[in-house]
Amino acid sequence: MKIISYMPKERQTIMFSATLPPKIRELAKTILRNPAEVNIAISKPNEAIDQSAYVCYENQKLGIIREMFAEPTESKTIIFSSSKMKVKELAHTLKRMKLNVAAMHSDLEQAQREEVMLDFKNNKVSILVATDIVARGIDIEDIGLVINYDVPHDPEDYIHRIGRTARAAASGSAVTFVSEEEQGKFHQIEKFIERDIRKAELPASVGEGPKYAPDENRGRFGRGRGGRSGGRSGSGGGSGRGRGGRGDRSGRNDRNRRSERPAAATAESAAVQPASPDSDHASGRGEGNRGTRDRRRHRGGRNRGNKPQGGGAPQGGEPTPQA
Repeated sequence: MKIISYMPKERQTIMFSATLPPKIRELAKTILRNPAEVNIAISKPNEAIDQSAYVCYENQKLGIIREMFAEPTESKTIIFSSSKMKVKELAHTLKRMKLNVAAMHSDLEQAQREEVMLDFKNNKVSILVATDIVARGIDIEDIGLVINYDVPHDPEDYIHRIGRTARAAASGSAVTFVSEEEQGKFHQIEKFIERDIRKAELPASVGEGPKYAPDENRGRFGRGRGGRSGGRSGSGGGSGRGRGGRGDRSGRNDRNRRSERPAAATAESAAVQPASPDSDHASGRGEGNRGTRDRRRHRGGRNRGNKPQGGGAPQGGEPTPQA
């Protein structure tokens, strides 16, 4: 958008994009005026790709990877994840499993990216964990398996991801891990490519997974998030009311105490406290119980003493009772 701001208003603009996800369409509306749109037929996955999916819980995905690579494979593998942070974490975990892994993401410098891709192409690296940065524009032979560790956000991204295998008349496999929260997105992919993707049985070592019910899970997780958020808000509101209630009671107590002070102040206004070592306690600034006892004694002494004249010291030099 910064470049567009320097362009003249009257111009001819031609925009090309391999895919048109919602964000790209919004951008096109911003920088183009009444454009003529040319669409090529929506691409479909290569029929030579064996597509399957594991319907699992999120915490079962790593166990499935472990089972899939328990035996060495001759072909290369790309594992796609939707965020570079997860790519880094996953690559680190797989290296600890003694797998020959490299990571590819946008934080790498261009020279580092080229080095990683060269090692992958020359079989120095057998497993590449990557973001969608390598979903397009690479042509490497012998990629026999593509794993979608996360379901892609856009159906066309799915086609580009699995299109890294089964190239040049070869065959290949594409496996997608589908958690409960991702079932809705995966179902959209199935509708987009107009076919049901085979749901494979989970390895026995990872246990049973959830059932595949995209409509039910999409609604449940959608409402669940709102419900949890609402629950927290409600809980916070309840706590606020509770605190407010306690505050109101405390406030009433404070007001009652304040209402008692004028009467005491009236009685005490007739006398001026003489300085004494216990004046801090007498004024309530000392220790709680001791100050209370001292105040009572001072009040008693003043009530029994002569009334002061003109705000001076007590007549008769009557000493103030000491604790």
